[in-house]
Amino acid sequence: MSTRKVYPTVLTILDGWGASDNSHGNAVRNANTPVLNALLSNYPVTFLHCSGKHVGLPDKQMGNSEVGHVTMGGGRIIPQDLVKIAISIEDYSFFSNPVLHKACKKVEHNDSSLHIIGLCSNGGVHSHIDHLFSLIDLARQKLVKRVCLHIITDGRDTPPFSGINFVERISNYIKEDNHINIVTITGRYYAMDRDSRWARTEQAYNIFTNDENTILIDPVELIAQYYNKSISDEFIVPSRVNKGAIKSGDAIIFFNYRPDRMRQLAQAFSKSNFKGFSRERISDLLVITFTQYDSLLDIPFVFKPNKLTNFLGEIVSKNNLKQFRIAETEKYAHVTYFFNGGIEEPFLGEDRELVPSPKVATYDITPAMSALQVTQKVIKALEKNCYSLIIINYANPDMLGHTGNYEATIAAMETVDKCIGQLLENISKFNGLLILTADHGNAECMLDENNNPHTSHTNNRVPFLLIEGEMNKITGHGGQVHLKKEGSLIDIAPTILDILKLQKPLEMTGTSLIELASYEIR
Repeated sequence: MSTRKVYPTVLTILDGWGASDNSHGNAVRNANTPVLNALLSNYPVTFLHCSGKHVGLPDKQMGNSEVGHVTMGGGRIIPQDLVKIAISIEDYSFFSNPVLHKACKKVEHNDSSLHIIGLCSNGGVHSHIDHLFSLIDLARQKLVKRVCLHIITDGRDTPPFSGINFVERISNYIKEDNHINIVTITGRYYAMDRDSRWARTEQAYNIFTNDENTILIDPVELIAQYYNKSISDEFIVPSRVNKGAIKSGDAIIFFNYRPDRMRQLAQAFSKSNFKGFSRERISDLLVITFTQYDSLLDIPFVFKPNKLTNFLGEIVSKNNLKQFRIAETEKYAHVTYFFNGGIEEPFLGEDRELVPSPKVATYDITPAMSALQVTQKVIKALEKNCYSLIIINYANPDMLGHTGNYEATIAAMETVDKCIGQLLENISKFNGLLILTADHGNAECMLDENNNPHTSHTNNRVPFLLIEGEMNKITGHGGQVHLKKEGSLIDIAPTILDILKLQKPLEMTGTSLIELASYEIR
């Protein structure tokens, strides 16, 4: 082990750990979490905005993991795709977009079908139903002869049984259009897997590409039948309700703007050496995505990504400091790709560790997920005595919050609490500094006002705690750390740079949450 003194700053993100005074259905407040309770009572804490305009989203739009991590890493408000797309619709540039026109021209030339695939809800995390309506309007303007809608139901970023209302809205919107039809209904559990559970993706792919097993039924009635079996939107089995399989010569528009949960499906349709499951590649198929799903895929996309530089990880790297990123599968992309502003490759001096998430149908079966394994890996990283910055994500509060299972989310919080206790003990050995925060709320609201399961994120603020090491005190604040009363996620990166005594780049508009005092008694 190196003898060089490296006092690590450990940013620990408890994904979905929101703050609320309401104890009803609050798995954060009602869990037995002695470590977190003691830290909240005895150390500097403030509460950060993490939704709406504070993170580049529309006002009152709940935050999400992608937006939260890119905002934390960037230290600035970054206009999000939801806003960019809405503006393009408002100023009509959406309807003259050359990439979208390419799809319409393709099917006109081939006398073939335009397929529109995406998550149909107003959740605003991965997509928005308003964008589907605009695509339908575009198809009408371009006189597209056959439009096939492949509906992915939500129930995760929206109430579990709300999908029927969205499908009814779509049905009413196209009822005068004989050439526009809903042809498939699929729960996001199947169509939007991101953890290489290829059997789920395969079920969705097969229903999109095969007219067999078509049940000619009203889409709203189909969903009602699933509801009668207590199957919520997320878990609706891939079902075909009309003819209109994806075939050679067709075009597909994927309208999800968040890439991580559409990447597998897009690969299945476009990748020549695809190995996820056995399938016959469809020839002469144009695949278009709203945003760039994968830089390795040769797929045209509609909206260009933001050009982002001087994120926290890049600044740490430029100053020749080593850093370590770790999460289990569900949140690994968030502490790496998203936290680095959409850059896939690690920065110089950035080490990474991916801990596999449990291979279970739903995480309420294993509320601990892989939190204990993540913790042990972090302890080993601390023992190397070389990392100035360690970034951890504990997925449990968010992933269990999405299940709607209150008791399981309580268990998840209690597991994380034990992990924080172990972390704190080992960080103290190396005179490290621990920061606890979150990207958005979720686990603090597990029941709605009608006592129904609440599975989506919230607009609540998130805690930000700072626990100094005995030999790693922050100078310049009069002997006791005070945190600003107001802040948002954009202030986290500047705070860490302040702690590391590194200069904040001009691109970062956030400010350090540490209040300076006019005197210093240390």
